[in-house]
Amino acid sequence: MSEALIKICGVTSAEAIAAAAENGASHVGFVYFEDSPRYVAPRDSMKLAKAVPDGVKRVGVFVDPDDALLERAVMGGRLDVIQLHGSEKPERVKELKARHQVRIWKAVPVSAASDLENAKRYAGIADRLIYDARTPKASRLPGGMGIAFDWSLLDRYNHKAEWGLSGGLSAENIGEAIRTTGAPLVDVSSGVESEPGVKDPDKIAAFCAAVKRAV
Repeated sequence: MSEALIKICGVTSAEAIAAAAENGASHVGFVYFEDSPRYVAPRDSMKLAKAVPDGVKRVGVFVDPDDALLERAVMGGRLDVIQLHGSEKPERVKELKARHQVRIWKAVPVSAASDLENAKRYAGIADRLIYDARTPKASRLPGGMGIAFDWSLLDRYNHKAEWGLSGGLSAENIGEAIRTTGAPLVDVSSGVESEPGVKDPDKIAAFCAAVKRAV
């Protein structure tokens, strides 16, 4: 098994971006969802985008975004990937892929095997599926809450699209997560923070090192 790609999501500072890049992350994520403690406005992501070195991809994370927000964010953040984290239907994903000419990832909330089957609706439309833990109904946030799902659901699962794993990942459990699922990409946010919205360079370094040891 080859080494998993690493996305450090919810970066809000040049320091966090530098820590991600220096420790081998392949992607960094800008969150354009105002209710998130990791929110960045499109105009602010312009400065962050300039801090991302060559070889690291910029991912914009959205929740049911309107067209105006997407236009501003894709341009301002110089996005390589749009990651959709809301209730976007396959038709909407197809529309956005054609319009923006960037890769589209679709996050899928998982709590049971049936959720994985439902995700197949996006196969051939989204460029990558991100399996994430389903958050509590009362929560305003679709992710980034440090909640994991039962990774054994993905053990020997027959994937119909490129995919990645998210939800409750940390340096302490990422080895088990990769060994159980064989994830080709791992997406971490709260697991590398000192407090909500504040990335910890030491935790980023520890997480990336643990991913490399899991191969």
